[in-house]
Amino acid sequence: MDTQEPVERVEDLEERVARETASDAASPDLVPILGANLRRLRVRRGLSLERLSKLSGVSRAMLSQVELAYSAPTINVIWRIASALGVPFGALLATTDLQTTQVMRRNQAKTLTSHDGGFSSRALFPPDMPRRTEFYELRLKSGAVEHATAHAPGTTENLVVNAGRLAICVGDDTTELDTGDAIQFTADVPHTYRNLELRDTVVYLVMTYAEELGA
Repeated sequence: MDTQEPVERVEDLEERVARETASDAASPDLVPILGANLRRLRVRRGLSLERLSKLSGVSRAMLSQVELAYSAPTINVIWRIASALGVPFGALLATTDLQTTQVMRRNQAKTLTSHDGGFSSRALFPPDMPRRTEFYELRLKSGAVEHATAHAPGTTENLVVNAGRLAICVGDDTTELDTGDAIQFTADVPHTYRNLELRDTVVYLVMTYAEELGA
């Protein structure tokens, strides 16, 4: 009697990987950096691709494509991987270029996106090493909704709306924010960002982890 688990259909797998792939607006030069860091962190923790897939909820095929620098994952996928590995988000973007002063030109921005491109994130800190505090610019197009997974226990988000209007849903609580409004909340539960405007909404976000996470 065949007791093997059912194999995911090729069509279903392809559709799942497509959903986990970022839009074309994602920075292509981040792909090899993500791949190298993912492999290094995964191997250091003694995890197989299959095991990391189960821990993160990201398909094994997508994890393999990221490690091989074939595909750019969505922001949500990177968050899932970072949480499963127990590292800050920035650890997957880190380079080894350490300098006293680093300028991050806008035209050289490293941008990550959602699958449909409606949500994008730009790191406003040099991704040279893991850190407890990270600083981002978030941009949501008209009608964009981004569902974020729970971050590491004790992680907080402190954000200010620079332009537009935004609704933040944390658990069962929803707060609407106008331009200039700020909010801080514990982000170790699923949360959602929703643009309430017919134009882009721009948000600046400070992410603080409860403790230094290993990389």
